[in-house]
Amino acid sequence: MDNQVPFSDPLNKLERKNLSRSTIENIDTAVYNFIDKQMNIFSHSNDGFKKVPVIMASSERVNLSKKGEGVRDSDGTLVLPLITVERSSISKNPSEKGTVWGNIPPTSKLKGGSIPMARYIVQDKSANFMNAHTRKRKGQLNFPEPAQKTVYRTVTIPIPVYITVMYSITVRTDYQQQMNDIIVPFMTRPGGINYIIISDESKRYEAFVQQDFGHDNNISEFSNEERKFETKFDIKVLGYLIGDGANQLTPHQPSQENIVEVKIPRERAILSQEEIVKYNL
Repeated sequence: MDNQVPFSDPLNKLERKNLSRSTIENIDTAVYNFIDKQMNIFSHSNDGFKKVPVIMASSERVNLSKKGEGVRDSDGTLVLPLITVERSSISKNPSEKGTVWGNIPPTSKLKGGSIPMARYIVQDKSANFMNAHTRKRKGQLNFPEPAQKTVYRTVTIPIPVYITVMYSITVRTDYQQQMNDIIVPFMTRPGGINYIIISDESKRYEAFVQQDFGHDNNISEFSNEERKFETKFDIKVLGYLIGDGANQLTPHQPSQENIVEVKIPRERAILSQEEIVKYNL
């Protein structure tokens, strides 16, 4: 992130961007956007070369039926080909800590926040210190001089907690040609590696397409069941969580101001200056 934050209402701009919030929902959305928008898989069908719908397996059936045409027919049956995404597991491995290896305690027990994210000048308070200095030294306000006491406000975020999320991708088709059209891009587009970058808004996560593509077809069974072609593979995502989401008790982006002046007053109420000279204290 760029440290040069605009001076005009910078804290509100940072809060509107939600730069410090990363939840499981953001990781789910990043995986869905990668398959649906970035991969943008098409396949041949009876209606021509059409885009393959992508749905989250966790959605309710009523919600899926309202998403629009192309997912279910008038009888409520899923229209193939189809790609489904399911979050199968989440693990927190202490050995996979991403870029933050050490535990950074919060700088404030009341507000929280461990890692500085942005810093900007508090103009009104800095101007008050400058005007007091110039009035004492020069006898007038707003006298041009180098800044002596500048007040900065630092915006911090909680320490990221890194997790490993596994997603199971299931592809179902009616024909073998459709299956070939869909699974080939998942093998070829990452190139000779399986490393990909997925994102949701300003959040970026690392993902890895696993090497096994398992088939669960029933074409060898001579039964009355509907013929299907089904392929499953996994995507491993190294994600991170920042904050407690809806249960966050402290501010999502706490801010603190620095100390520019320290004063230690003399205790003259108990022992006056005259008494100190009299008794040679």
